Amino acid sequence: MIVLFTILVLSVILVNGWTDAPNAISTCVSSRSMSPGGALCLAAVCNFTGSVAMALINSRVAKTIFNIVNLSDNPDVALSSLCAGMCAVVIWAIAAWRFGIPTSESHALISGITGAALASTKSISSINLEEWRLVLCGLFFSTLPAFILASIIYTLMTRILGRFERRKMIKYFMRTQRCSAATSALLHGAQDSQKFMGVFMLGFSLISQNTLSDTFELPLFVIFSCAAVMTLGTLIGGGRIIKKIGMDMVSLDAAGGTAADMSSSAVLAVCSFFGIPVSTTHSKACAMMGVGASLGSGGTNKKIVSQMLCAWLLTFPICFCIGFLLAFFISP
Repeated sequence: MIVLFTILVLSVILVNGWTDAPNAISTCVSSRSMSPGGALCLAAVCNFTGSVAMALINSRVAKTIFNIVNLSDNPDVALSSLCAGMCAVVIWAIAAWRFGIPTSESHALISGITGAALASTKSISSINLEEWRLVLCGLFFSTLPAFILASIIYTLMTRILGRFERRKMIKYFMRTQRCSAATSALLHGAQDSQKFMGVFMLGFSLISQNTLSDTFELPLFVIFSCAAVMTLGTLIGGGRIIKKIGMDMVSLDAAGGTAADMSSSAVLAVCSFFGIPVSTTHSKACAMMGVGASLGSGGTNKKIVSQMLCAWLLTFPICFCIGFLLAFFISP
């Protein structure tokens, strides 16, 4: 079980880097500020840096995930249930990648282990509602505020800089967008890797039968292992997702991409500081939609937006049910 648990956690982190990290650099690829290969390399370096730096500075997001459920008193049953919850993430992420739809592996992880915890304990008290409140807060902040902030930033930019020659301004924003895309990737690593570090610590506490209730400190080998595997997943790349969100959903120029990056980065930074688990996919996609809304009715592909929203809504119930059913059949 220890070996299986470790393999599953690393697999989930790899899938997250593979399917989720491309969202961070989709804007600079769509605006042709960077080539897909160069953007993926930039995202990989920034993901690793952000993962390590934030884990050493502030591990509140990892602690939130660590405390989000109370698994069975039987360590073997609890560990097998945790593995079932992570299997739900892999199944859902690969299915979504097959259709090129960006989904939140963060929400898939939280829903999967919550369903597994409910199946293993048969009690609603296994769900820590206080931590779930933070998850719901993150769901709100990653959608509407990111959308509105991106729309405001882009509108202000176009009005203030409208009197300058457009060709010169686009060249300027193509340079600045590389910095904004790097910031997005940095904060993606800072936010997402901690969720899986929290699961790692939860599994280790079950194996060692240590609750870690008084102190919560991330070991260096956990930090660097999670960061390295996420970086590897980022390098594998998610070309379908980059195309779907960065080219098909909204067609952005460098100025629009910069506005979307600034908005999503602001949301991720604030939520990471306060220990709120937030979906980087939601924040970036909604920020891009906000810019698309500023462009008018033709700025956003409504069909793709509806597909994404449907996938986001289905993530919670489907991953919850998969985690619940797997844990229910495994626990005996």
